[in-house]
Amino acid sequence: MKCKRETVTAVTTLFAALAMPVCMAAQDNPKPEDKANHRRYRLVDLGTFGGPSSTFQNPLARVLTNSGTAVGGADTAKPDPSHPCVNPFAASDCFIQHAFRWQTGTLTDLGALPGGNFSLPLWIAEGGQIAGGSENGLTDPLTGAPEIRAVLWNDRNIIDLGTLGGTQSLAIAVNKHGQVIGASNNSVPDPFSVAAVVDAFPSTTQTRAFLWQQGRGMQDLGTLGGPDAFAQFVNDRGQVAGFSYTTGTPDPNTGIPPVHPFLWEDGKMVDIGTLGGAFGLVDDLNNRGQVVGPMDLAGDQTFHPYLWEHGKLSDLGTFGGSNGESFWINEAGEVVGWAEYNIPCGGCAEPGNQVYHAALWKHAAIADLGTVKGDKCSVAFSINSETQVVGTSGICHGGLHAFLWEDGGPMIDLNTLIHPGSGLQLKLAVYINDSGEIAGIGVLPNGDTRAVLLIPCNQGPCETIQGNPPLPVMQSPATMNDANPAPVPPAARAPRHYSTGRREIWPNR
Repeated sequence: MKCKRETVTAVTTLFAALAMPVCMAAQDNPKPEDKANHRRYRLVDLGTFGGPSSTFQNPLARVLTNSGTAVGGADTAKPDPSHPCVNPFAASDCFIQHAFRWQTGTLTDLGALPGGNFSLPLWIAEGGQIAGGSENGLTDPLTGAPEIRAVLWNDRNIIDLGTLGGTQSLAIAVNKHGQVIGASNNSVPDPFSVAAVVDAFPSTTQTRAFLWQQGRGMQDLGTLGGPDAFAQFVNDRGQVAGFSYTTGTPDPNTGIPPVHPFLWEDGKMVDIGTLGGAFGLVDDLNNRGQVVGPMDLAGDQTFHPYLWEHGKLSDLGTFGGSNGESFWINEAGEVVGWAEYNIPCGGCAEPGNQVYHAALWKHAAIADLGTVKGDKCSVAFSINSETQVVGTSGICHGGLHAFLWEDGGPMIDLNTLIHPGSGLQLKLAVYINDSGEIAGIGVLPNGDTRAVLLIPCNQGPCETIQGNPPLPVMQSPATMNDANPAPVPPAARAPRHYSTGRREIWPNR
């Protein structure tokens, strides 16, 4: 059954006329004088809870507030008691992982539900409320997998949001009003349970999108006509975006029922539509009600980035290649993601793959943000209100260098803007807030990963690169005196697989 994101495919020619025609040239790689004009960053290793690794699990989520509070997952020193390791949140090592909050230099363990081992936050609102998931210590009798519950953290208090009559649920996002959205299964059997399709949680029953509000509990938002729906984003207006089956009958091209993105508001779910194919997802929603993501073209052999606003669906186009995806949109309507060229990537494992670059769509034009010097492919994950863009650059289907792009200049390797003695290779920059602070993933020489923050140095000699004294690497006080973590088997030290709600982020055909 073709059901995961990497199987989303489509034929390119039928809707090529919808693609935006303007394509700026790729930016040149940075020269030394270009780097000299960029600020330096203080690197903050957020540490762990005694285990080997920490991470920001969801690159397409809000993991950092504008005031500098960050949320993610960190390993404890306690080994996973399951064999083989069963981390429900897709981490690859064999240590129990807990949700963390990092604030003003302190790393706080947010814990898990009573009886549960693993927990993970997926979104933090500006007011500090955190949405995510936690095990509850029970086993799902239908799947044999650990039960996961949608949870909300208020300060350090964890609230079980329940389910819609099933055994599994997951909170994906929360807005400033404390409205939480996500997905839960119910008790109605469904061979195409969409939570299992997108690998959010194991399920053999219907998946339904929910909205949870204090005092009202969990509300089923309905569907677009099919048996399942999944909510992914909620803005501060209370609008909810996600995707839904439109029927219960599998499409011959995808092997699952047709999937359309939706926008829900005031009790009504609106079908965002299609670019001709039978599969589409949502990657972001802003406070203006603009929605972006990927959609299959006719035939479901290729997919394009789209923008939906005020009832109008637009194909954002590519650099001439078959595929692309719009990952994030700021309040000004500027969109970032990636798009392919019609150029074979060369050396790729899968035949037919093409070179893809980080892209910025703005004012009906697509701009190529280039790559870090020597790299072949890049992906942009996040853009802030100042049009600063972050992401990863490297080999095709693998990030090697976290990058920053701003002011129409060249793409800059963030590893060149931090103290060279950090011991970390910054591979992913997953989010940038409106203060210019960056959340990212660094990798140690032994392969362990660390959630890190890059904080701009805005005063004195930190304003530029040249002539700056060395900047100390800061580590959270909660972990500075921890004992060395237990040895990790080499097979467990491979870089983690990063996903968006467990959906693969790398461009795939």
